[in-house]
Amino acid sequence: MGEQYQAKTQLTGLVAGGSMIILLLFCTGFIGYLPIPVLTAIVISALLGATEFDLAARLWNVSRTECFIFLGAFFGVLFLGTINGVLIGIMLSFTEMIIRTAKPATCFLGIQPGHKHFRDLKEGQQIHPISGVIIYRFSSNLFFANISVLQREIEAALKENTRAVILDASGIGSMDITAADRLNLLSESLKEKEIRFYITEHISGLNTQMRKLGLGHLIENGNVRRTIHIALKDIGYKRPYPLEGGVDNAERSASLKRADNRVQEFVWAFGADAETEMEKQIMRQIEHLKETKNVEELLHGSWSHMEELDLDEWLEHLEEHLKEIVRISGKDEHALAQKMEQHRQEIHERIAREHPELAERFRERRHILDEHLKERHPEVFVLIEKYREERKE
Repeated sequence: MGEQYQAKTQLTGLVAGGSMIILLLFCTGFIGYLPIPVLTAIVISALLGATEFDLAARLWNVSRTECFIFLGAFFGVLFLGTINGVLIGIMLSFTEMIIRTAKPATCFLGIQPGHKHFRDLKEGQQIHPISGVIIYRFSSNLFFANISVLQREIEAALKENTRAVILDASGIGSMDITAADRLNLLSESLKEKEIRFYITEHISGLNTQMRKLGLGHLIENGNVRRTIHIALKDIGYKRPYPLEGGVDNAERSASLKRADNRVQEFVWAFGADAETEMEKQIMRQIEHLKETKNVEELLHGSWSHMEELDLDEWLEHLEEHLKEIVRISGKDEHALAQKMEQHRQEIHERIAREHPELAERFRERRHILDEHLKERHPEVFVLIEKYREERKE
């Protein structure tokens, strides 16, 4: 009720409670003559704010499963009463939680050449698996409903040259007896294939559980290690680790590592949808331009700071909409193209000065983006090339 009437303090509850006491003590004679439909209408009116139809619409768009739970509880209260409706909602929520936990987030890990941290292989093409080793991260507690996922995905990833399987258990806080038994079977199966199996990165409390569940022999035999790096040392791997495909993994300078970590935050944030998301943000900024007429804001978008490769690609997307930006802002087309290219040159110069190791990669990528722009918007490419020639002169 406080939310419905936009209450600011807890005093609302005291006033409402006091009003009800006065009503029951002194006004029962008056309300006793009110027809039941009128009383029903009063109750319905008071509860209209608790129906949350907007939440139902939001759940329908965001999560159909949660929307069905919402509707189940709603109709349960409507037809079976409040207590039964709440119980239905609890049971449906619990069932949904079991189903969701049975399909946990998992990934296989690799290394970016020259770095030491393990990252999801799907994060980008620059991440490579270690040769002969499967590093698998399981981000949920292990129990009867999801242990088959772990076992199935690991077995499907095995190759002829696999020497070891390392389970990154940093997301595992507990396991039940069914999961422990299946984990033991997996370990024995890998042992028969002469593949080492390790459990790493977990909290120490999990070791206590494993000993109670009959997996103490894995700890005693050295299959349970504190970190992935220690497990790799145990099978004879030393840094820099060999990567699949013969990719060079030589140690890199601190400046190059910083440069690698600075590139393409958009790809990290949005994954495979990075291109689409960047285009969406460009369109939102162009719509905003209609109100502000401030072209400078377009250079960075809603991200006040972008790393160099992200910013370069952002400018390339802006160039594709050059005609539209000119029409909305009223700026001169040649001057606007010149401003974008000038901003790009500043980025190139900063890269060459602060991260010379990254400069060559930057130039190669710029060539690819230029070809892309030339193919899709040749008239804009001509303007950019014209300014570049003028700048050289």
